[in-house]
Amino acid sequence: MSVRRPASRAARAAAVVALLSVAVAGCGDRGGLENAGTTPTAVSPARLWPDLRPASSPAYPYAVATRETVKGITVPGDDIRKVDPVDVVRAEIAAHPDDYGSKGAYHATVDRVRECEPGGVRARCPLLRAYHRDLTGDGRDEMTLGFRLYPTNQTAVRVYTVEKHRLVQVLADNDAIIGVELAGRALIERSPAGIAGYEYRTTWTWDPDRRAMVFSRDEFLRTGRAPDGRLPSPSASASAAPGPASPGASASGS
Repeated sequence: MSVRRPASRAARAAAVVALLSVAVAGCGDRGGLENAGTTPTAVSPARLWPDLRPASSPAYPYAVATRETVKGITVPGDDIRKVDPVDVVRAEIAAHPDDYGSKGAYHATVDRVRECEPGGVRARCPLLRAYHRDLTGDGRDEMTLGFRLYPTNQTAVRVYTVEKHRLVQVLADNDAIIGVELAGRALIERSPAGIAGYEYRTTWTWDPDRRAMVFSRDEFLRTGRAPDGRLPSPSASASAAPGPASPGASASGS
């Protein structure tokens, strides 16, 4: 897929000047450029506490990227579309007994996965539809999976690619989820916030150096009015620094 490159600053400036020239010529004596008023004075950032001792370690650990080769899964012809998503979930359960064992946080997921097999109650299967899209830019599709993590209200979001005939997990995130979107080569997770009328949106993008989908943006956004009809009072904020994680559920894509 070709990517349209944005015009350079010089080209954009020339285009603006040309448009203004045409506008002025067309107006003649009937008018011209009008004063839009005083331009606000630019205020430079003020650095606070310049003598503050820098922190030597993060306040809490945050996994900005994960990579894991999936054991026991073959990729016929290196075609990820031929991989059975149920087998992939079973492989994760087997590889992480601390999470899915009888005392694990997601122990009830094990019984639910059995319902994904032929003859099972499909409505009880925790696995969501798999989506395939090129997220790494190498021209080959990756596979995005989502599955519910029982007995919690969380959903797992996973992205897999194929490297050297092996299935490799390049994103793993668990969270309460409103929705998941594939936008270009980014994956965006939407999660509920503790304040009515707001939500968290976390973006993951491919990092060729880490060979994984990395956490790139966390936003706290206003989405509408609170249940009582009032607009939420805090203003929306966005940060590129790591914040609370937020993983997947049903995704939109092809």
